[in-house]
Amino acid sequence: MYYLYILLCADKTLYTGITTDLKRRIVEHNSAKLGARYTSSRRPVKMVYSKKFKNRSAASKEEARIKKLKKSKKLELIKK
Repeated sequence: MYYLYILLCADKTLYTGITTDLKRRIVEHNSAKLGARYTSSRRPVKMVYSKKFKNRSAASKEEARIKKLKKSKKLELIKK
């Protein structure tokens, strides 16, 4: 099982990623060296959206689609 997630960073920017373990990944983004370079200087981060997928391919395709959206469209997605 794969999850797509969107994080709200401390500077009010959004970060999108995929993982197999949401809780572990959020901890990594907030504390460990295993978090993304982008989020390491924008801590703390807070998960504001997640969606479950059966396989990595589907999650990656949705991640690519969401990353192309403007911030306003991402915020609309989060509010749903």
